[in-house]
Amino acid sequence: MRELVLPNDANTLGYILGGRVMHLIDLAGFFAANKHCRQRCVTAAMEHLDFKHPIRVGQAVLLEAEVVWAGHSSMDVRVRVESEHLLTGERLETSTALLTFVAIDEAGKPTRVPALTPQTPEEQARYKASAAKRKKGG
Repeated sequence: MRELVLPNDANTLGYILGGRVMHLIDLAGFFAANKHCRQRCVTAAMEHLDFKHPIRVGQAVLLEAEVVWAGHSSMDVRVRVESEHLLTGERLETSTALLTFVAIDEAGKPTRVPALTPQTPEEQARYKASAAKRKKGG
């Protein structure tokens, strides 16, 4: 996803509001979860979120989301956020978040999602980290 930061997205310092970034993260995560399972999905949790760098009015916000783990009815989705200066093309990672989505059926009950088969070593590491977190009850 790509968005332009406009003045009504910003605080009095000219930086995008944290809540607006969270909204965009939730949308990007939803699209990844929905693409994986092709079901209705709801956000169940958003893990720790740090704002590493501000994003200014007039910059682009770039969001990349991927499903990193899938269970019976839930999926963990990692979302990486970057800012992009539109004139120079300079990009800076501003945030990352891990969200959990649950697929639901027409009655609003959790429903099965497809298995996820990580391919690359990086995908396998993220899958194992999410699986380990769940075993610990996180």
